[in-house]
Amino acid sequence: MTMEFTLPDVGEGVAEGELVSWLVEPGDTVSEDQPVAEVETDKALVEVPSPTNGTVRELHWAEGDVVPVGDLFITYNVEGEDDQDVTEQGADTASAEQGGADAADDADATPSTESEAGGEADESGETDTPSGRVFAPPSVRRLARELGVDIETVEGTGPSGRLTEGDVRAAAESDESAPAGTGDEQPTETGADASTAPESTQSAATRGGATAQVESADRERTLAAPATRKLAEEEGVDLNTVPTDEERDGEAFVTPEAVTEYAQAQRQAQEADAAAVATGETGPRERREPFKGVRKTIADAMVESKFSAPHVTHHDEVDVTKLVETRERLKPIAEEQGIRLTFMPFIMKAVVAALEEYPEMNAVIDEDNEEVVYRNYHNIGVAAATDVGLMVPVVDDADHKGMLQLSSEMNELVQKARERTISPDELQGSTFTITNIGGIGGEYATPILNYPESGILAVGEIKRKPRVVTDENGEESIEPRSVMTLSLSFDHRLIDGAVGAQFTNEVMKYLEEPERLLLE
Repeated sequence: MTMEFTLPDVGEGVAEGELVSWLVEPGDTVSEDQPVAEVETDKALVEVPSPTNGTVRELHWAEGDVVPVGDLFITYNVEGEDDQDVTEQGADTASAEQGGADAADDADATPSTESEAGGEADESGETDTPSGRVFAPPSVRRLARELGVDIETVEGTGPSGRLTEGDVRAAAESDESAPAGTGDEQPTETGADASTAPESTQSAATRGGATAQVESADRERTLAAPATRKLAEEEGVDLNTVPTDEERDGEAFVTPEAVTEYAQAQRQAQEADAAAVATGETGPRERREPFKGVRKTIADAMVESKFSAPHVTHHDEVDVTKLVETRERLKPIAEEQGIRLTFMPFIMKAVVAALEEYPEMNAVIDEDNEEVVYRNYHNIGVAAATDVGLMVPVVDDADHKGMLQLSSEMNELVQKARERTISPDELQGSTFTITNIGGIGGEYATPILNYPESGILAVGEIKRKPRVVTDENGEESIEPRSVMTLSLSFDHRLIDGAVGAQFTNEVMKYLEEPERLLLE
């Protein structure tokens, strides 16, 4: 029997995920809990495990698709089922759908042809041919049969060469319009985007040549006369990207003049790129990438934070000479236990001590109920720069953990974030955030709140600076000292400027005299 597996909930509050890559193919045997796909949510990159032992029968999405949670993801043949029987049943079903005597003849001829080629076809949508494997979902194969398109002659434009419905429709339209000549001027429909057009109508850019041509469609459908389509083919223009204000039957309609004007603009862009290369510049003048995934989520969160909470930032400097000396003494002890001791655990302990003194900095505004929620737990988020943007792993219950435990957990979480193996749960639930701008040489910043938190502390690079030092006898002298900068942003709706300054002073007290942390 078969088993249908839907995309599971891959994180609290996550409604969909982008399919980054399949880790299996139809026909593969998998075991329970074996990763079958990588899915990127707005929080992290996660692996989706198989829920059962069995054989992959069908993959229902292509790499790059955004899959809603709960939608059909994979169909399995449960372990023990005769895969050959399933394959033959799939072939019989496909033949029955064609209908008519011709379809029956095709179905009878298929086993012979495939036997000679050494390939096999099944409902998974994969066909081995003399020239290689043709990847196509069942819905695409069904559409090809309905339109009379031989999928072996169509080049797939989906991930890993997978055929899409647009590829099949474009191939069918190309076959229909080719013998029509230029006499019929009635509008016809093109495919959904540049990737769905037949290869002959794609620009050099979409075939891997020049980069000036827009590769993604601006419209879902475009109407154009056969002569216009032929002109677009000659110019190497994708009709879906041609700007137009004309409509026919509520659909965008492209004229020959619009195609010519657009083609000229494309040539000018290519000439500009060539001129830039000739003058020593490398590559095109512009490069475009989709604004999505983690980067888009970060941007949305920042906009929500900035427009919801009025930000105020308080700056100060702290003499951390003793802290630097203390860390140097403790580093070998930590290394003996396999732990790399940085300054961050000291800062975390100092922040927790200050939060206990000023609980409003650990509070949050419940706007729906118009209440201030004072949290008696301290989950510290540590901002980490990754290839996809800033992520904030969370060390839970930092007030109950020692210095070495904080250091070990934080190092592990930051590493997982940068390797994109961190779980969504490990990125949630923080009550206060610390971000280290000193790692890249920064001093001061105006960090944006990790909303709905009420405070975020940016720590700058430790630098040697001259400072006036008073000795035990009250005499002053100028000495080089290790100085760290602090930038505290807070929600001014909840926290007054005086409280923000007092909180910063409390943090500074513990950083200036790290022995105080032993009492916490």
